[in-house]
Amino acid sequence: MTEQTVPPVHTAHTHRLAPAALDEIHAFLDIAFEGDFSEEDWDHGLGGIHAYVRDGSGLLAHGSVVQRRVVLAGRSYRVGYVEAVAVRADRRREGLGWRVMAALEEVVDGAYAFGALSASEAGAALYAGRGWRVWPGRIAAQAAHGVERLPDEEGSTYVRPVTGGALPAGSGTLVFDWRDGDVL
Repeated sequence: MTEQTVPPVHTAHTHRLAPAALDEIHAFLDIAFEGDFSEEDWDHGLGGIHAYVRDGSGLLAHGSVVQRRVVLAGRSYRVGYVEAVAVRADRRREGLGWRVMAALEEVVDGAYAFGALSASEAGAALYAGRGWRVWPGRIAAQAAHGVERLPDEEGSTYVRPVTGGALPAGSGTLVFDWRDGDVL
């Protein structure tokens, strides 16, 4: 792919996307995640900014960033949480995921205290290569009955300071807001 033929990255808030565009993104994610993309996963990626790449054949890559609340050391932070990052199978390793993440990071940098995401084993290299790092402390969520530790999320939850900023000091417990389905 030459520089002239690289399709642009588009960004839009969920409310700016037509129902047909949202249906197309939903179908794309179902295929990209090989049937392992639940209705809760879909819901988690809505209500924020979508970054996507498309050409004449359809969607090539997608990701979104939504607001989450995270408590650390007694303080609540507005965090840009990255969701639903995928690249079409036949277009992987072309830098499309890299470009989608760059667009999402621009949103994180401009609107949030820091970025966070939960990485699959397959996606971890992309995030690490872009400067995201594994949170060294514990991961938990605020459930109806109190704070619930999420040990399965430890080691796969990545954070990223905003440009020119720093993450809050320490390696304490990140306590995320609760949501249905996979909490992270």
